[in-house]
Amino acid sequence: MSSRSGSMPSADSRNIAMAERELQEQLAARGLELLGSCDRLSQRPGLMEQSALLRDFTPAEADLLGANMQLVRARPGQLLIAEDEASDWMMLLLRGTVDVGKRRIAASDTDEASEVTRLAVLKEGATLGEMSMLDGEPRYASCWALSEVEAAVLSRVAVGRLITSQPAVGAKLLVKITQLLAQRLRNTSSQLVKAIQKAAEPPPA
Repeated sequence: MSSRSGSMPSADSRNIAMAERELQEQLAARGLELLGSCDRLSQRPGLMEQSALLRDFTPAEADLLGANMQLVRARPGQLLIAEDEASDWMMLLLRGTVDVGKRRIAASDTDEASEVTRLAVLKEGATLGEMSMLDGEPRYASCWALSEVEAAVLSRVAVGRLITSQPAVGAKLLVKITQLLAQRLRNTSSQLVKAIQKAAEPPPA
């Protein structure tokens, strides 16, 4: 009797396919338009130069990365990432402008934290959600499309697949994401120091 094991999908393959379906369902439930994989990422005008994530990638490496990403489109005002949501994917902004904001902490338990503080406005080449993609913790802030937006979505499963199939590209990707997070931490620390120094200044006479 001949073995059928070669024709049967492995457990890893089934898990990857399931994770990809779940990601597509999450994105579709958010109302994002799914446009397939992000092929020929390197051919998008100016992206390789504008994006800190891709700056050290060759065109061939960027195309390998794009083949593992899901291309989505959002309408102006549409929510891309929700604060406190638990998810394991990040976005590379390909076109359009995105507003990043966080709910203000209520002064007391009875107050509602409905106001949103703008943290940043991001444009083409920027990345969103890297930290939650790596650790799976709830999102720190929300992101909305200010204009029509196209973005490439990269999941943690896709990163693992890339590390297995293309170790050099996967390692370079992880280094770049770590550098981006380190730079963001430096910027946040600098802003915190300035805020503390300003608060410690004596009031004008």
